[in-house]
Amino acid sequence: MNPRTERIQLHGGAGVIEALRDAPAAGTAPQGVAVIAHPHPLFGGTMDNKVVQTLARAFVGAGWTAVRFNFRGVGASEGGHDEGRGEAEDMLAVVQQVAPDGPLSIAGFSFGAFVAINALQSLWGSRDIQRIALVGPSVERVPPPPIPAASHERVLVVHGEQDDTVSLAAVMDWSRPQSLPVMVVPGGGHFFHGQLPLLKNLVARHLRPG
Repeated sequence: MNPRTERIQLHGGAGVIEALRDAPAAGTAPQGVAVIAHPHPLFGGTMDNKVVQTLARAFVGAGWTAVRFNFRGVGASEGGHDEGRGEAEDMLAVVQQVAPDGPLSIAGFSFGAFVAINALQSLWGSRDIQRIALVGPSVERVPPPPIPAASHERVLVVHGEQDDTVSLAAVMDWSRPQSLPVMVVPGGGHFFHGQLPLLKNLVARHLRPG
């Protein structure tokens, strides 16, 4: 963990939400708060997932405070899995508690990206959302709604060419009607084994001003 990582407890519709807050380097004025969602809890997903940690490091390196949290029923978070509905509510509750105002970014990996897309539907238009990072988004079995068109210039979608959990074809089918670009990592799998430094650099580049 980042030496400036703080373990915190928040509150959601199912009770306690366990979270970690990573602060940027001492003396750095935070750009805002990024809230990051983890992969599917029924398949071992937690806020300590390597891709989620990579997203947090990218945001922290770019001067953001990064908050990742365990979905209901994971770790010390109370409640049980709710197929994305309650998880999106919990993400909104986390945002309200750790970033009630000011610049906000949201991110997610796999099922967490699905949840982030659904949370975005409530946040867009009411919050100053600077960046949206969606890695290996779960769009195959239950496609999420379209991304708000006005947000596209702030969205990064990254997917592995050889992802065998969520097919690249499904991601393209979801993104095509929106004309939403997808950055494809050649040879990349769902968990980006051996390619996490590349993933971090891609996200960090997306976070640069301008």
